[in-house]
Amino acid sequence: MSTITPGTWTLDAAHSDVDFVVRHAGISKVRGTFHAVDGRLVVAEDFARSSVDVQIDVASISTKNSGRDDHLRSADFFDVEQFPQMTFRSTEVRGEAEDFTVVGELTLHGVTKTVELEAEFGGQDKDAFGVTRIGFEAKGEISRKEFGLTWNAATEAGGLMVSDKVKLEIGAAFVLPEA
Repeated sequence: MSTITPGTWTLDAAHSDVDFVVRHAGISKVRGTFHAVDGRLVVAEDFARSSVDVQIDVASISTKNSGRDDHLRSADFFDVEQFPQMTFRSTEVRGEAEDFTVVGELTLHGVTKTVELEAEFGGQDKDAFGVTRIGFEAKGEISRKEFGLTWNAATEAGGLMVSDKVKLEIGAAFVLPEA
């Protein structure tokens, strides 16, 4: 196992992705990403006492379709005028530093729910510029209806345009500020 240096790490948004996948019209999947993400990770000597705190600008959503993105920003979905940020604050870390579960409070659309993310440590290294970096992958799943995101429309075959289940896929890189 690689060692993680204890300390307060800053999210490297340029090398991190907060993505989601949702079934569309019952026949395909739509993928999206949030581009404006900020956060910090506190790695404790006792890994189970570590924590992460992330803020996401919901208006930064991109699904590679501007009309769909505008609809997602509207009151039908995220309502970014009223709820501009999504946040995740961990409350518990279970497991070892290689493979672990992060439990936390996800606040989206004015609703806070407990979410579990299965995470994997990618490693720690110094880059060519002398910056110490660490990386993680995390996956989870939420019900969008539990967060008040209930807009939908029926398809001709009787299905729904947007599934309730949303898969979360996160690739996060953090940097250790120089002392």
